[in-house]
Amino acid sequence: QVQLVESGGGLVQTGGSLRLSCAASDGTFSRYAAGWFRQPPGEAREFVATISWSGDNTYYADSVKGRFIISRDNAKNMLYLQMNSLKPEDTAVYYCAADRDTTAKDMGHLSRWLEVWGQGTLVTVSS
Repeated sequence: QVQLVESGGGLVQTGGSLRLSCAASDGTFSRYAAGWFRQPPGEAREFVATISWSGDNTYYADSVKGRFIISRDNAKNMLYLQMNSLKPEDTAVYYCAADRDTTAKDMGHLSRWLEVWGQGTLVTVSS
């Protein structure tokens, strides 16, 4: 089972940008659909974006569509989330996740059962 480690979180002002990275432990990552989820302070975890194993298909939550871009580089075993035009409501712990048996399209509503999770990275957007 692949392991995931997020990085790139931090403090940013409203309107700023951050790029999150998720490093997978080995090349089997290319067989996994993958995605980003977040948990705002005091709230439940929520879907942000997912990407198919090939990178051909991406899906976004309405709240981030047009501002965030998910991508992956299977040659480097990496998953990314480019976050632009950040808002205070984007403040959350961001987690990457991956699954071999769930499509990217379904990961958003099946997050409770996803196979692999990272430890999370905190993003704070100041107003």
